Amino acid sequence: MTVIPEEKGVEAIVAQESVAATAKRGLSSPWASLAAVVIAVLWTIPTFGLLVTSFRPESDITSSGWWTFLTDPSFTLDNYDEVLNGSTTNLATYFINSIVITIPSVLIPISIATMAAYAFAWMKFPGRDFLFVAIFALQIVPIQVTMIPLLKLYVQPPFDLMPLAGSDAPGGGFYTIWLSHAIFALPLAIYLLHNFMSQIPGELIESARVDGAGHVQIFTKIMLPLMAPAIAAFGIFQFLWVWNDLLVALVFGSSENAPLTARLAELSGTRGQDWYLLSAGAFVSLVVPLIVFLALQRYFVRGLLAGSVKG
Repeated sequence: MTVIPEEKGVEAIVAQESVAATAKRGLSSPWASLAAVVIAVLWTIPTFGLLVTSFRPESDITSSGWWTFLTDPSFTLDNYDEVLNGSTTNLATYFINSIVITIPSVLIPISIATMAAYAFAWMKFPGRDFLFVAIFALQIVPIQVTMIPLLKLYVQPPFDLMPLAGSDAPGGGFYTIWLSHAIFALPLAIYLLHNFMSQIPGELIESARVDGAGHVQIFTKIMLPLMAPAIAAFGIFQFLWVWNDLLVALVFGSSENAPLTARLAELSGTRGQDWYLLSAGAFVSLVVPLIVFLALQRYFVRGLLAGSVKG
């Protein structure tokens, strides 16, 4: 008997459901849960060891491993005091620099990308598809390739504009770091937010237009609230990227506006044997992105998955 197309479609749907059910059973089995727990524990042990080491006295760190803390515990806050307030380390200043660098470097690309994503998803203009493909293709351009042209543009801008880099740089030299992080983040931000926004039902937009809403009202009152998970997901991703960045800060920054990662790199080179300082400094650098990610991880997962499939 010849199978008609409708029967083939039903068989394909049943096959997809069976594969999905099999995968779900496999991932939710006790063995899969046990493997996930083991991986999580192994992944957490180094961070726990770093935390314990940061609170141990220098003599204990140099004479025994951090695991001896479990049998012979000893605490001290001198490591953090020296790291944050010591005359040779003074990470508090670099910590503030990291915050000053990170917050605008997150807000600038998000502000531009949300508007650009709306334009690509719901506004018709000549060359829209070509421009979107071009922006998407910029993700494959290595950051290292763009650094020298960007730095030259900052130092010697065209049309007699004010230089953004150099000894007389405005804003303490932070503008070049902010703009560089924003430029590098925009292609991915526009792509992720466009995918999320394009899945919003068109009937919702048409209903708003029937009620007399323009693009500004649709964007601010409908799109932004619905895009909150996607915006939060990219915001977390960009925050972690900028906070942990070293290369962009070294190329476009200076000693006055160096972030925490730059100072930690100096400590690891000049004071590589001072493990008590390195462990405390590393945990000072780690605690902020860790808090941000743990507090907003549900938005991170939801936002990344929102634009990945269509149905």
